[in-house]
Amino acid sequence: MTQERVSIQTADFSVSDEIAALRAGDARVGAVCAFVGTVRDHSAGQSVSTMELEHYPGMTEKSIEAMIDEALRRFDVYGARVIHRVGLLQPEDQIVLVAVTSAHRGQSFQACEFLMDYLKTQAPFWKKEQTPEGARWVDARVADDAALARWGIAASNA
Repeated sequence: MTQERVSIQTADFSVSDEIAALRAGDARVGAVCAFVGTVRDHSAGQSVSTMELEHYPGMTEKSIEAMIDEALRRFDVYGARVIHRVGLLQPEDQIVLVAVTSAHRGQSFQACEFLMDYLKTQAPFWKKEQTPEGARWVDARVADDAALARWGIAASNA
């Protein structure tokens, strides 16, 4: 059975379970790189009490699948797993997991960073933070667009 590569879900996830499943049965794997993003209690100089994430079902998964395919073309990696949560989240909650396997660490690190740079700017998610001054939608930052540009991809959200 092949592991699902992309999950968009409201439920939390176990990093160790996901990595174990990604590595299972693949003795070629010598490196696993994983990134976990969490909700901060502040953003842009204001406190944040909650973050709500929305997505476009079907389109979001297809978009992330295409970027995993691109990562597999660009880097010498064996597999990748992306989980992104949606719904109402609290500070310290896990939002995203990107995990990549390869023979050696360098390729895993690069592919993981490539996928995360894409997720921050191009994946069809919408984030709304609740602050003391009310709710506000969060845009991709200029630094996120610059990170994506180093991979030769222009941000389409400008």
